[in-house]
Amino acid sequence: MKMQRTWLAGLALLIGTFVWFGYAQPFSPAKAEKEAVKAAVLDYVEGLYEVAPDRIERSVHKDLKKVGFWYNPNQEAFGDLSPMTYDQLHTLASRWNANGQQATDDSPKKIEIYDVLGRTANAKLTAEWGTDYMQLAKIDGKWMIMHVLWQSPDPS
Repeated sequence: MKMQRTWLAGLALLIGTFVWFGYAQPFSPAKAEKEAVKAAVLDYVEGLYEVAPDRIERSVHKDLKKVGFWYNPNQEAFGDLSPMTYDQLHTLASRWNANGQQATDDSPKKIEIYDVLGRTANAKLTAEWGTDYMQLAKIDGKWMIMHVLWQSPDPS
C-alpha cells in the first residue's frame, strides 16, 4: 500500500512538473485547425519556392480563383488585373524557381492566419513576389486554398 502511494505521489509530481514548465499543452481543436490552415499556405509558397508542384496539388483546390496586380517598373505602374487558374499555377510551380534565382533560403514566407471557422479560413502570405490574401475551405476534412487576391510590392 505504501509503495502504491509513493508511486502515485511520484506520478503526480511528474505531471505537475510538466504542467508547471509548460511541457504539457492541452489539446486545442482551434489550434490544430489553425496549424492545418498554415500548413496549406506553407505548401503553396514552398511549392513555388522549391519547384514542387505536388505541394500545390496538396493545398490548392482545382476550382482556384486567383487574380492579382503586378507592378511593371518599365511603365512605373501596376498592370491590369491578371487572372490565374489552378492549371497555370501548377505549371508555374514546376518552373518558376527552377534556376534558384527567383527565391532563395532568405526569401520571405510570412504567414498570418486571420480567421478559422469550421469550414472557412482567411490568411495572408508575404512572399518573394508580394502579398497574397487567401480564402480557404475545408473540403473532405482538408484545408484547400480556393481564392487568392495578390499584389506585387509597392514601389514606394
